[in-house]
Amino acid sequence: MELSQTYSSGTELPAKTTSQRIRSIFSGSIGNMVEWYDWYVYAAFSLYFAKNFFPKGDLTAQLLNTAAIFAVGFLMRPIGGWLMGLYADRLGRKAALLASVFMMCLGSLVIALTPSYEMIGFGAPVLLVFARLLQGLSVGGEYGTSATYLSEMSDEKNRGFFSSFQYVTLISGQLIALAVLIVLQQVLDTEQLESWGWRIPFVIGALCAIIAMFLRRNMVETESFAKKDKGAEGPMRILMRHPKEMLTVVALTMGGTLAFYTYTTYMQKYLVNSAGMSKDDATSISAATLFIFMLLQPAFGALSDRIGRRPLLITFGVLGTLCTIPIFTALQSVHSWWGAFVLIMAALLIVSGYTSINAVVKAELFPTEIRALGVGLPYAVTVSVFGGTAEYIALWCKDSGFEGAYYWYVTACIAVSLLAYVFMGDTRKNSRIETD
Repeated sequence: MELSQTYSSGTELPAKTTSQRIRSIFSGSIGNMVEWYDWYVYAAFSLYFAKNFFPKGDLTAQLLNTAAIFAVGFLMRPIGGWLMGLYADRLGRKAALLASVFMMCLGSLVIALTPSYEMIGFGAPVLLVFARLLQGLSVGGEYGTSATYLSEMSDEKNRGFFSSFQYVTLISGQLIALAVLIVLQQVLDTEQLESWGWRIPFVIGALCAIIAMFLRRNMVETESFAKKDKGAEGPMRILMRHPKEMLTVVALTMGGTLAFYTYTTYMQKYLVNSAGMSKDDATSISAATLFIFMLLQPAFGALSDRIGRRPLLITFGVLGTLCTIPIFTALQSVHSWWGAFVLIMAALLIVSGYTSINAVVKAELFPTEIRALGVGLPYAVTVSVFGGTAEYIALWCKDSGFEGAYYWYVTACIAVSLLAYVFMGDTRKNSRIETD
């Protein structure tokens, strides 16, 4: 039998049952999946809608434009991490998660309904930028709050396993975006996809976001937030007393987020634009590798509950530093479906050492009163600088005739993160979630 607890606010609230925890983790995860579907569908369909928003030009130039707006969306993520982190630490994780999915829904509707460049001229890319800024604000707030919610809602022995579902749903959102693309590629021809078919996935995303809002309304608040001291001191002032933790988040995120965006969102374009594969093959390879990548996350998360977080991070850092250039070099010359699949899968297996546990590692660094802000803000800044610009820098290097420079860039960033992994402590042994 579970006992009730009296929180500092003086309100006696019942302890969460196992079924409540699982239902809330499920609802939070499903909402996270919808958020990331809406975010990634932009990247998945950019090969088809680029011509609708920009003047006529060669494919690389149009992709550069869409990649630039993809990067612009990332500029809002630090603001989202800041605003929604403050909101979550003041008014609750549940309220912040509801607000973030609403903004994502609105952004998807704007993209779906925006007329083409031929119809409204410069207004088309302006509306596209507005929608991506709104979605960037949403995703910036989603990550920190979702990571905090899943980590706080999980029990101590299985925190790595349950928090890994943040990336399970993140990847599944991307996978569903690719699945929608594959279905539409079979149903519609290229001309139809480029003319109007690309709007369909954005409508689907907006409708699914409405369902996610309904599910999140039924979530319960975490015990950590419910019993925290609602002091008068501002969260930003408290956060400034944790510079080491903030720098740790930046350092451990830098290489991991760049590798993740390189081998997921950019890889589909790389296979078409650099390896010379067809759009259909590139899409199916991306879908197959992402599906297995998704299944790996809980296994790696559970492993971290047994051996600690640090060994997984160091393994990613070492293999990522050593293998990035060889993998890309091999991909340039491979033309078979299975050859590309094996190489990308090897890269994603390495990246799993970071993706599966990065959320819980960050959540375990900060006290309850600033956990959502502490996780969300420095992460959002880092992912904006390194993840958000990954496609643009890669395409710029190719367009400039120095594509190999990008491989070295990814390697260098992973190496910097490796140094952080070597010198940081293991957060599983010293989790602030348990000591608060």
